[in-house]
Amino acid sequence: MSDLPTHHRALMLDSIGGEFQVKSIPVPQAALGSAIVRIAVAAVLSYHREVYNGERHYQIPTPLVGGMSAIGHIAAVGPDATSLKPGQLVYVDCVIHGRDDPSNLFLTAIHDGMTEGSKKLMRDVWRDGTFAEYARMPLENCIPLNETRLCRELGYSLPQLMYMCYLLVPFGGLRDVRLEPGETVIISPATGGYGGAGVQVAIAMGARVIAFGRNEEELARLKDHILKGSPKAEIEIVKMTGDQATDAVALQAFGPVDAVLDFSPPAASKSLHVRSAIMALRRGGRVSLMGWNENVMHPSVMGRNITLKGKLMYERDEMLLFVKMLERGLFPRGNELVDVKTFGLDDWKEGLDVGAEHIGIGRHVVFVP
Repeated sequence: MSDLPTHHRALMLDSIGGEFQVKSIPVPQAALGSAIVRIAVAAVLSYHREVYNGERHYQIPTPLVGGMSAIGHIAAVGPDATSLKPGQLVYVDCVIHGRDDPSNLFLTAIHDGMTEGSKKLMRDVWRDGTFAEYARMPLENCIPLNETRLCRELGYSLPQLMYMCYLLVPFGGLRDVRLEPGETVIISPATGGYGGAGVQVAIAMGARVIAFGRNEEELARLKDHILKGSPKAEIEIVKMTGDQATDAVALQAFGPVDAVLDFSPPAASKSLHVRSAIMALRRGGRVSLMGWNENVMHPSVMGRNITLKGKLMYERDEMLLFVKMLERGLFPRGNELVDVKTFGLDDWKEGLDVGAEHIGIGRHVVFVP
């Protein structure tokens, strides 16, 4: 610990709706079960601004250091660490679970969860996020990355690797419904951040994708982006009309579908597009629900043995498997994977604003402390 500075720069929020301030605060110490990570890049979500200005009405304790997932190098570890070493590159995951009850979980510096246990953990133990030069995180949330393979041999920059925070979420949903190579999956809406990332992940998993969304121009961009990075990918695009029967017929034209992955945003909670997608499924098809859609049930769910599964994010074993896929070179590289815009902590306002606009497949924003 003697090599760590005494203080570091961090982006502090004193109250929801207030202004962030860059402050010099004490560097956290590595205790049992934790690691100190020197943050290289920290992800900015499309809705980060809405969390901190109060529009989303998320419950988080303040004051706190903002943030979510990040990538950095281990600076120090607690005495119970057995494999993590100082200098090692790691992905820092934002989903923190209670060790004695994993159902108590929350998202670092974004949401304090749904249970008293999760609220206690965020309030009293793991309050601060990664918009800082250093962050203290649970050992199990630090996922090792092969820096030589990823950055030297495959040529990824650390800001590009940070796109993992989007790719991991649909990977969790697709694994949950056991998507197999060669299967066909509908992803809807495919033009948002997670939907677009889901298209990339499904292609990397060897699936045929039907990208389903309202924005025709963004659907075309999505297909072009995929084919630039994966010329042999099988991808179709279908524009949503909003009419359940019309959209079902359009999806059915591509033959029986094996699975659906849905990321309906809150604004589309009443949309009928999930029913249209379900109508295109084969008997025994599967649906991963990772969004907010309320219009899911359709007679064919029972009549054709359709499986509906809710999924929140991903599990640790899925992160480890995803990293193996990334290190094997199954994803496009460089700008063919993602176009990243970077901002320093002092430019936090511009970073959050651009983060809300620079979205969709292959687009991401990060802070570089």
